[in-house]
Amino acid sequence: MAKRSGSPWKGGGIVFVKEFSDHLRSPRMLVLEWLILLTGIGAVFTSIQGLRTTTASDPFLFLRLFTDAREPLPSFLAVLGFLIPLMAIGLGFDSINGEFNRRTLSRVLAQPIYRDALLLGKFAGGLATLAVGLVTLWLLIIGLGLLRLGVPPSGEEVARGLVFLLVAIAYGGIWLAVGMLCSVLCRSPATAALSALGVWLLLSLLWPLMARFLAEMFYPSEASILLGIQSPEQIGFQQALARLSPTTLFGEAVVGVLQPATRTFGVVFASQVQGAISGAPLTFGQSLLLVWPQFTGLIAGTILLFAIAYVVFQRQEVRA
Repeated sequence: MAKRSGSPWKGGGIVFVKEFSDHLRSPRMLVLEWLILLTGIGAVFTSIQGLRTTTASDPFLFLRLFTDAREPLPSFLAVLGFLIPLMAIGLGFDSINGEFNRRTLSRVLAQPIYRDALLLGKFAGGLATLAVGLVTLWLLIIGLGLLRLGVPPSGEEVARGLVFLLVAIAYGGIWLAVGMLCSVLCRSPATAALSALGVWLLLSLLWPLMARFLAEMFYPSEASILLGIQSPEQIGFQQALARLSPTTLFGEAVVGVLQPATRTFGVVFASQVQGAISGAPLTFGQSLLLVWPQFTGLIAGTILLFAIAYVVFQRQEVRA
């Protein structure tokens, strides 16, 4: 078997630029961007109405733009947690099988472009498109807060906002990898889209319920059966299972960054809070250490899913 000559990433930049430009000009991307834009700005605008009375007393006013909710809309954070997976899956569910169905994949690979560069370029193009949309939305939210509140954010608020933006991009990356994996496994784009959406619904809605059921099954207790009170073992095991879902990791990471008073996500015992001032915010560095496992978990999940898609794609036969 002949060895490959040259770098396996040769041509990846060309694929990235082509994919990036196609995404930015596609009607699908335009619809997804406007959906997130209108819903997100609507959620922030309603939360601003309740924040204008606390301008002088709240040291983290701008962070509350992302977390506060007011009827009838949820918080901006809840909107992003729901819409980012849809946007990411929409960018990746037909990235590979679309080439198969158009019979262009063999023509592309006939050029001096290896499959490594093709898959990485498509993933990087989708992630860059997602990042552009999220950065634009983040800047619009900050600008809207400046205009409506009239108070500039502090340096720590900007730093926490940037970390939140990185977490959101990593969260989108893991769902983009899910969409690309389904695109590699399923030749039909409709089947790939339904499979990716099914995984999203399973991990976002059903998995937390399944995690509690499994925790009560593996760690049964009389208090849980009779009174509905979970034991510390059940809570710890349930949280460990729930963190297999990217939605849980994203929620914990952004809450730890955007709510500085958050000190832990697990079970808290009285001995652990002795000497702590109730409601006192953590420093930026301490909050960053708190959410670091969740952030690295999102990145690790993205790498794992991309590696699986890479292995499967390398083993597939491409015919003209």
